[in-house]
Amino acid sequence: MDSGSHPKPGEISLAHRGVLFMDELPEFPRQVLEVLREPLESRHICISRANAQVTYPADFLLVAAMNPCPCGYHNDGTNRCRCTPPQVERYTNKISGPLLDRIDLHVPVRAMPIEELQSKPDGEPSAAIRARVRESRNRQLQRQAKPNSELSGKELKQRCELGDAERHLLAQAMQKLNLSARAYDRTLRIARTIADMVGEEQINMTHLSEALGYRTLS
Repeated sequence: MDSGSHPKPGEISLAHRGVLFMDELPEFPRQVLEVLREPLESRHICISRANAQVTYPADFLLVAAMNPCPCGYHNDGTNRCRCTPPQVERYTNKISGPLLDRIDLHVPVRAMPIEELQSKPDGEPSAAIRARVRESRNRQLQRQAKPNSELSGKELKQRCELGDAERHLLAQAMQKLNLSARAYDRTLRIARTIADMVGEEQINMTHLSEALGYRTLS
């Protein structure tokens, strides 16, 4: 956002209906990161100044990347990391719990050994992945006239019914991982989407377990 007396749209609003990519997330000032909490929840940003209050749309997909520690080598299977535990903790704590709670997928990416880099097979073509994503989205629109990300709390209960085993697993995970009510809803949305990606109408243990695996940084 523009911080002048006459607020103008900033990066958050300019990313509306698009992607906002933030590299080296912990290097951003804490106050900048905390501003993300409002639009990630409400999909708009309100800017208040002495002479004006303006609301801009901010429905964007946040993609962020960060290192595991200041030097970047923590837990990479080598002895290269020289960061102390307090340094690692201070670095990761730059991302507040409430902000991390609003990020659906937490995906650790390990360093690839040279053997894998030199012998890696060809990956799945982007066109095939795009077709599968489109099919999943169309399935959601046909079922509920909106994507899973826009389901309200009431709609979420209707579209994400769980069996006894799945409810028990989610209850255990909530307690063990100390998940919030917000994380509970987001986990259900992810599980629903995973089921849609493989063409399943009912969320099962496999879908739910994978969704819970994306809360590893909580």
